[in-house]
Amino acid sequence: MTEDLALLTAAAKEAGALALRYWKTAPKAWEKDAGAGPVSEADLAVNDLLAERLRGARPDYGWLSEESLDDAARLSAERIFVVDPIDGTRAFLANESGFAHAIAVVERGEVVAGVVHLPALEMTYAATVTGPALLNGMPIRPASVAQIEGSTLLTSKLTDDAGNWRNGVPSYQRKFRSSLAWRLCLVAEGRFDAAISLRPAWEWDIAAASLIANRAGALTTDCHGGKLRFNCASAQVDGLLSAPEPLHGEYLAQLRG
Repeated sequence: MTEDLALLTAAAKEAGALALRYWKTAPKAWEKDAGAGPVSEADLAVNDLLAERLRGARPDYGWLSEESLDDAARLSAERIFVVDPIDGTRAFLANESGFAHAIAVVERGEVVAGVVHLPALEMTYAATVTGPALLNGMPIRPASVAQIEGSTLLTSKLTDDAGNWRNGVPSYQRKFRSSLAWRLCLVAEGRFDAAISLRPAWEWDIAAASLIANRAGALTTDCHGGKLRFNCASAQVDGLLSAPEPLHGEYLAQLRG
C-alpha cells in the first residue's frame, strides 16, 4: 500500500502540472449526454496521462475512470484504480482553484490507498487503510462539533428541501465546493463539520476522499448510514454522509430514510 500511495501521489502531481497548462486558457469543453455535466479537453488529457502512468506501473489492476469507457473486466479484478481525472470540472472551467485529481486503489471492494490533489492550491491529501490521513505530509483531524445546530455543512441547495428531513430543515450553515472529493477532505481536516450528498454518488468522486476522511477520524457512509463498497457494477453509491461520529449520528437521525 505504501508503494501504491507513492505511485498515486506521483501520478496526481504529474496530472496537476498538466491540468494547470490548460487552466485559465479557455480549453475546449462540451456537455456530456444525459445531463452528466461538462467535460473538457483537459479532463481527457489528464485521463490519458493517468491511465498511462498507473496502468503502465500496475498492468494487473483493473480500471474505473469517469472519462474512460467502463470495462466489466474490472469487476473480477482483485485490485482496481478508481480515478476522477478532474473532479470539479465546472470550477476548473470557471478559472476557479477548487478542482482536484482524485485517485484510489480499491481491493475487494474497499479503498486501501487514496490521493486527492488540488494543484492550483498546492494541496495534497493522502491516506492508506493502515496509516493516518495527511495533508501535505501532516496529519489531519476532523472538527469536534457534535450538534447539527450551527454546524457547517458542505452540500448542494437540494439538501435544503424540507422533504429530506424528519422535523424540518435543521439550522446548519450550508456551504458548497464544486469538487465532491475536496468536500470530504475539508471535513477530514476540520475546516467544515460535515458533508452530505443525497443523490447517488459516483465511485470516482468519493473513493479516495472517503478513505482520507475515515482515516482522519470522520465516519463516511451512504446517506442511509450503510457501509460504502466500491467496484460495483453501477459504479455508484446511494448518497453520502461524512462527519465526526456524534455529528454523523445526529444528521442521520434527522434525514428521512
